[in-house]
Amino acid sequence: MGKILRWLHERIKLWSKPATSVLIIGTLLDLTRNRTDLVVENGLLRQQLIVLNRQIKRPQLINLDRFCLVVLSHFTKFWKQALHIVQPDTLLRWHRELFQFYWRRKSQGKPKITPETIALIQEMAKENRLWGAERIRGELLKLGIEVSKRTIQKYMPKETKSRTSTQTWATFLKNQASGIWACDFTVVTDWLFRQWYIFVVMELKTRQIVHTGVTKYPTDEWTAQQLREATPWGKGPKYLIRDRDKKYATHFSAVRANIKELKTPYRTPEAIGVCERFVGSLRRECMDHILIHDDKHLRRVTKEYTAYFNQERPHQGIEQRIPDQYELPRSKPTSGRITSNAILGGLHHSYSRTMYLN
Repeated sequence: MGKILRWLHERIKLWSKPATSVLIIGTLLDLTRNRTDLVVENGLLRQQLIVLNRQIKRPQLINLDRFCLVVLSHFTKFWKQALHIVQPDTLLRWHRELFQFYWRRKSQGKPKITPETIALIQEMAKENRLWGAERIRGELLKLGIEVSKRTIQKYMPKETKSRTSTQTWATFLKNQASGIWACDFTVVTDWLFRQWYIFVVMELKTRQIVHTGVTKYPTDEWTAQQLREATPWGKGPKYLIRDRDKKYATHFSAVRANIKELKTPYRTPEAIGVCERFVGSLRRECMDHILIHDDKHLRRVTKEYTAYFNQERPHQGIEQRIPDQYELPRSKPTSGRITSNAILGGLHHSYSRTMYLN
């Protein structure tokens, strides 16, 4: 009977021995053991650590091992003396990394913009492949959605690159643009390789296109007539910036005596940069993507793009305002369904909110 009891006692001690692979279970089972067994086992573990310290190669630790060592070291003031397989500085470094990981996850929180806005940004970038981040930002401001350019770039397709432009005369235009217009020509080739000239007159302060004209033969008389149509009843700017093209001759200069012409220096298109910027936009956003048939088709396309440019398109140079609404206070509607209106056969789109009716 005594042998049976001793055998059962040894088996219970064996079963109650803490599992070496699970720290929590082993710690809980240690609470049921007597002090002698714990002292002896600590001695065995200490001797093994002494042998382990003699090894040349360092033992490999996983993230769970590092986490357990960091947590356990918090509960004893002798943690430096208890460390054998790593240095105390290493344990402190693990603690800093754990702290950084914790606050990084905590500071992320919820996204700054709603999923609906992210989907709208991606839709605009997909439907308008000629638009950059700043152009999309202006369209979002029309809808009462304020998003930074960097955030928009984050959610745009990777192949879509935002276009940036630099303009000279910036200080001059901001201070004096209220009484200044600018005019310029651009050339378009139709499907039969015939050249057509587009004449553009722009108000610099509001970026509004005052007048456009299309012709195959841009003579001085024709250009003078375009200026008359752009300034009916004697109305017009104080200054008109133009280049030194021969199309602006005596007839053109004699149209309005109260308008002072400012001629740009030779070979300096940047001196008329705002108007040149519109000409570039007209090409990149319209003419380069449409096959022109004749002069009637060109006039119709130019008229539609000019209406879109004046009435719908926000502009960076005037803080993302719309030329026709330059003097109006900027409204930011935040409710209503967002609708999309195709322009130039879907080459561009204009976005607006439709208010719900009770």
